[in-house]
Amino acid sequence: MLEEQKKVLGEKRRELILQWLKNDSCPVTGSELSKRTNVSRQVIVQDISLLKARNEPILATSQGYIYMQAPLSNTLHQRIIACQHGPEDTEKELCLIVDHGVRIKDVTVEHPVYGELTASMMIQTRKEVELFLKKIRETSAAYLSQLTDGIHLHTIEADSTEKLDAACHALQQAGYLIDNK
Repeated sequence: MLEEQKKVLGEKRRELILQWLKNDSCPVTGSELSKRTNVSRQVIVQDISLLKARNEPILATSQGYIYMQAPLSNTLHQRIIACQHGPEDTEKELCLIVDHGVRIKDVTVEHPVYGELTASMMIQTRKEVELFLKKIRETSAAYLSQLTDGIHLHTIEADSTEKLDAACHALQQAGYLIDNK
């Protein structure tokens, strides 16, 4: 009987988490979900994994969990860009992109053993850049690009190709964009 009650409580908690993520337009951290549900962060990680296994479109970003709503229209333009720089230039690179009204959707590197490694970023403001860098410092985590001599790809998106072009031009001027020639 106790095992059955645990299953029911777990399912109710996952439904609550799903509802909160769907209703919140900002990322929600695992710690926040842990506080709201009065369970450990590890339980939240397991709950999120179970929800993802049910094909719920939940992204884990450096700012927290996001429920990826279907776009209202196909007005976003995407581009994959290749960049190279050292860790000390990460802030400048990210700010150059977001300052042009462009979102950094993800970062991808080519690992010699694992192949392509892609991490969701979902950064579109200077404040989100600041939070991302703060988390890197606080956790002493390495940038994925450190695995590949600074070479990495970003998927970027904006509501116009002009914004994407402007961001790419700024990256080219700064020497971060790898020339396609």
